[in-house]
Amino acid sequence: MLRRLHKDQPASFEFTPANLAWAQGQISKYPEGRQASAIIPLLWRAQEQHGWLTRPAIEYVAGMLGMAYIRALEVATFYFMFQLQPVGSIANIQICGTTSCMICGAEDLIAVCQELIAKQPHTVSSDGKFSWEEVECLGACSNAPMAQIGKDYYEDLTPEKLRDLIARFSAGEVPVPGPQNGRYASEPLTGLTSLKDHEAGRKPYNASAQLAVDIGETVKRIDGTEVPLTTPWLGKPKAPKSGAKFSEPKPGAGRPADDTGVTVQEAPAQSKGKPVSKDDPASTPAEASAVASEAVKPKGLTAARGGAADNLKEIEGIGPVLEKLCHELGFFHFDQIAGWSGADIAWMDQNLKGFRGRVTRDKWVPQAKIIVTEGLEAFRIRAKTNDY
Repeated sequence: MLRRLHKDQPASFEFTPANLAWAQGQISKYPEGRQASAIIPLLWRAQEQHGWLTRPAIEYVAGMLGMAYIRALEVATFYFMFQLQPVGSIANIQICGTTSCMICGAEDLIAVCQELIAKQPHTVSSDGKFSWEEVECLGACSNAPMAQIGKDYYEDLTPEKLRDLIARFSAGEVPVPGPQNGRYASEPLTGLTSLKDHEAGRKPYNASAQLAVDIGETVKRIDGTEVPLTTPWLGKPKAPKSGAKFSEPKPGAGRPADDTGVTVQEAPAQSKGKPVSKDDPASTPAEASAVASEAVKPKGLTAARGGAADNLKEIEGIGPVLEKLCHELGFFHFDQIAGWSGADIAWMDQNLKGFRGRVTRDKWVPQAKIIVTEGLEAFRIRAKTNDY
């Protein structure tokens, strides 16, 4: 399924003070330079606050984590848990349509959603309260068919039970999640055949449903008024002031570029390989990144030797525009590119207008070295399998 941002977007987004404090607590779980690991919980909290995940929210979270916007967008569009369009004010109902649920009647549940909510998925009902969609396996096959409503699973459904749930939600009630046919968890419908001693002293609901009842947030929006700061390692941090501003990191700002040329604020990978100095040729993304902060402009020529430049377009990743740009910078020959050091590569990655990072990403130096040492024909054969 193609997942795109909704055409209508709000002008801005920022966490409420309480949600901002919560988000900073989540970020603190990760070591310095690895804050991007908090991307999923922060996007989820942004969605809970607003109701669905907007572009300003994605960019705001990316800025908090020092990530390029495209990196956060990749996460948001990959996971179906993130709603990229407006949803119902009470709940978005996700019907599992994969094998077990399909066999057990998921299509009948979808028909109920089409009747009571909207004919098409990802469409808000006329009263604005609900939306629905069909999703892939939610992992509750023993209790098929099922649906995720808000945060929780409603299992062992029938069309009649789903109708009743929607009516109760619409009236302001929050039905207890879990099996809807009297089962405690996923034991046989006829009752337990083993482990019967576990029935004594158990809580009213299974672990998942009991937690949902205790927390009471099945379909509640997290508006920041009462947010648990689950950061015991920090004590109880003060809630920061709202209005915090974050921005996308910029290439060439003293941070190494990743393999697509976008500056990222992540700790450089630790390697036991040979150290890289600014005078060593850096032929891999890791080597290039290691010397990016010591970028030095490579020496170029004022004109092509003998008045004839090499066809730099033979190098994968160099087209007419980049070839012209190389000429303007004084690079006309394969042996020039093959001789670039790590510091040279870093400078080129930072200064190719509109094409930052392309030298490292497309491995210009390894390609040029093969052309110089083995010849063009050998290179073309190896290029067919990206053998460089």
